[in-house]
Amino acid sequence: MDARRKNASAPPPAVDIENLQISGYLANLPARLYRPAGRRETLPAVLYLHGGGFVGGSLAEADASVRALVTLARVAVLSIDYSLAPRHPFPAAPEDAHAALRWLARYGAERRLDSGRLAVAGDDAGGNIAAAAALIARDRNGPALAAQVLIGPMLDPSMTLLGDAERLRSDLKPQTCAQRYAQYLPHSQERLHPYASPLTSRRLHELPPTYLATAKCDVLHCEAEHYASALIAAGVPTQITRFAVRHEELAQHPPLLAEVAEFLRQRLHPAHGAPLSSIASSHPQP
Repeated sequence: MDARRKNASAPPPAVDIENLQISGYLANLPARLYRPAGRRETLPAVLYLHGGGFVGGSLAEADASVRALVTLARVAVLSIDYSLAPRHPFPAAPEDAHAALRWLARYGAERRLDSGRLAVAGDDAGGNIAAAAALIARDRNGPALAAQVLIGPMLDPSMTLLGDAERLRSDLKPQTCAQRYAQYLPHSQERLHPYASPLTSRRLHELPPTYLATAKCDVLHCEAEHYASALIAAGVPTQITRFAVRHEELAQHPPLLAEVAEFLRQRLHPAHGAPLSSIASSHPQP
């Protein structure tokens, strides 16, 4: 039984949901805006980008993780169905993500969202797209982000830092990664673009404080931990934790969700915790 089926038996956290259509890169995007149930005050907002290897995934698959973060972190979350490959290859997905951030900045006040407290988050391929959206927001002068959260992200299309799948007993195989990247990045030169390959970006300064989670039993954990090291070297406040789970279990892993929620509370509710200038580099869990 996989993690999603295990969690299906638990009652979902109480949230209010508004179904939306927002402007994307190529067309309107289905979206859901989540808020803690009954909360009417202005809240920070997080853009969440689902996993699925650039070719799959949906609002429904991200629902459990999003509900948990909304409840635990006391934030609103906008979850979007971004453009998928192979029909819509790079750069459609990161451009959709940046369009969603612009939507939050422009229209958030109408829905009691604080455009001065925005964050971006994603898991698996959504982690790649979230990292790209943060780079785009920096390069295009906004919207300003207070945090980014990358959960088991796919960050390196060259696949030079993949772990040993057999030794790690990884549920995600190198062949699967290669197939997904081939569909997302059909032109080889795109694999070097920083918005497609955040790990190879040489300009990581001025990115928002970052939380990065990896799974011990996952071929992706090496590249994600290298990215965390590069962010820290660039002066970006960064927290990195490795959890003793498989790739498919990570995004709904309760200890992960609790740690992400605490990070978001610290960054989006500054009075709650640590100063925004601090650098927290946690030791990976065994």
